[in-house]
Amino acid sequence: MPRINGNEIRPGNVLEHNGGLWAAVKVDHVKPGKGGAFAQVELRNLRNGSKLNERFRSADKVERVRLEQRDQQFLYENDGMLVFMDADTFEQIELPAAILGERRPFLKDGMTIEVEFYESEALNATLPQKVTCTVEETEPVVKGQTAANSYKPAVLDNGVRLMVPPFVGPGEAIVVNTETMEYAERA
Repeated sequence: MPRINGNEIRPGNVLEHNGGLWAAVKVDHVKPGKGGAFAQVELRNLRNGSKLNERFRSADKVERVRLEQRDQQFLYENDGMLVFMDADTFEQIELPAAILGERRPFLKDGMTIEVEFYESEALNATLPQKVTCTVEETEPVVKGQTAANSYKPAVLDNGVRLMVPPFVGPGEAIVVNTETMEYAERA
């Protein structure tokens, strides 16, 4: 595994630290007036989801782990566990539903997502960046509300609430960005 300096850590990097596998969630480079610069890194444990804030100086060396990414098809959910199948080998794996967090409602039956593996252990799952959903209900357009940045609340077919532009009505298909949980465009 390659060793990198503490100031080379970027969000999304997976590190081996304190005997565990950690994903860098947020990285702030700090240069105080006194003393050397450092990177303030928020880490999330890939095995149990715990969080850790750590400081890395540029002289600190950390192990960067490369995860193997494989496409998996979502089959069903059973007792809080999501069951996925490899389309090539037909092997099935289970991941806790909590791994997707607030993005869980966007996972649909038969959807292909990217699952990250370390050796043979499935650690993380990533939804496609854009998902098509249908607007179930939304407020009617208020006449005279033509400001470019005016949005109105809407409820999607999967129960998620988000803000949509005034021209979007009930029954319309829209594209949602799963990373920002925001309206992207009409489908």
